[in-house]
Amino acid sequence: MIIKYIRADETYDLRHKILRPHRPYEEIVYETDACDDSFHVGAYIKGKLVGIVSFNRDQLEGFDGDHYRLRAMATLPDYRMHGIGRKIVQYGIFRLNDMKIDLVWCKGRENVKGYYENIGFRSHGDVFDYPELGPHVILYKELI
Repeated sequence: MIIKYIRADETYDLRHKILRPHRPYEEIVYETDACDDSFHVGAYIKGKLVGIVSFNRDQLEGFDGDHYRLRAMATLPDYRMHGIGRKIVQYGIFRLNDMKIDLVWCKGRENVKGYYENIGFRSHGDVFDYPELGPHVILYKELI
């Protein structure tokens, strides 16, 4: 497996296929993708992009310090349960640690809350609903 930084547009097909297949393609393009301080990580197996995650600078209310948001993490179904998601998140967190970022957070679907907790995130606040996407929860991980 090769893990490396990728361009935002390289994440779009997987984002659409895995995270929002029944929504318009345009919805998976986030305005934060083009920010200078955003970055994207991809995992490749035999030249095929199988996992992605994006990170952008964004404060989580109620916490001090410098924060980044983890967003649009997805792994192709045939490649799940092999630690790919954990590895691409860790790859991004290594960079955030080098940048002296205090906290990384995300809005995760409620059904994957346990996954994030297993990689060191904690839930924050109540479950909320994203229309057409379902129940979500905020999760965070302190880095320093």
